[in-house]
Amino acid sequence: MSHMADEAREAPEAAARFLDRNAAALAELGARLRNTEPPVILTSARGSSDNAAGFFKYLTEILLGVPCASVGASVVSVYGGSLKARGALAITISQSGKSPDIVALQDAARTAGALTVAMVNVADSPAARNADICLALHAGEEKSVAATKSFIVSCVAGVAIVAYWLNDAALLGAVSRLPETLAEAAKITWPGFTAFAKDAGSLYVLGRGPSFPIAQEAALKLKETCAIHAEAYSIAEVMHGPWELMETGFPVLAYSPDDAAREITLEAVAKMRHAGAEVQVVGAGGLPFAGSGHALLDPISMILTTYLAIEKVAVELGRDPDRPRLLKKVTETM
Repeated sequence: MSHMADEAREAPEAAARFLDRNAAALAELGARLRNTEPPVILTSARGSSDNAAGFFKYLTEILLGVPCASVGASVVSVYGGSLKARGALAITISQSGKSPDIVALQDAARTAGALTVAMVNVADSPAARNADICLALHAGEEKSVAATKSFIVSCVAGVAIVAYWLNDAALLGAVSRLPETLAEAAKITWPGFTAFAKDAGSLYVLGRGPSFPIAQEAALKLKETCAIHAEAYSIAEVMHGPWELMETGFPVLAYSPDDAAREITLEAVAKMRHAGAEVQVVGAGGLPFAGSGHALLDPISMILTTYLAIEKVAVELGRDPDRPRLLKKVTETM
């Protein structure tokens, strides 16, 4: 058994730790955000953490109506740009909290008048120390290069901020049940997925709304652990230029939680199959997933099951999912 699989299965306990140890800080932050009403949210992250930021973006824009944008760290660290961020909320998401460009962007946002919140797994890291508020992920050590539980807890942290900000009972309840939902997700297997993915020279991973950044995360994991060329697209965007690659047998993995985009997603899936593509759908009677009781949160449980499925593909291909050939756990960029 790889560290990747072990760590993915630790996500339910890690999520429970995060929610328990940060309950007071989340409640205080939620009250502060309701009082100050930030007009915009900025996020700073790279890799899997940036995918978690993308999930957070959809939740804030759908549920709060507050625009949320990922700011390129090089704007500050390389190009010396000056931010105008007075009154904004600036979220930093990082496993290590050490990358100089991420820390520089957070510092610039704080200097510009933003409230800075760091969601990091290393609580004594520069990003954690320099933020106005640190929400430690408490995911525990990850030995595998492929981030799994830290990504999932980052998504849980993002939805918890939104839930406490809204002070919405239904959403808060769904958040509190996420550790149980994730425990169910860890038990689910996709027996046909290995054969579907292992011989793919290239494939698409698709989603819409909150499931799109989950598709991006799945595509990233297929690349880094399996060396499979996987591209992630929004269901809407794939209907443009990328559609030209649809042909007989072309593999597509599509996420379809039971949210407002479900009907549109299934219409697109039908068109892909008509064009000859081999489409596997997570949800909608296809590959099973653990429902959270709130459709916008279901992508979090979907990625846990996906991680375990991808780990099996890597092993089948004779690759070590914990030690990709060219990658390392902490990447420090400028």
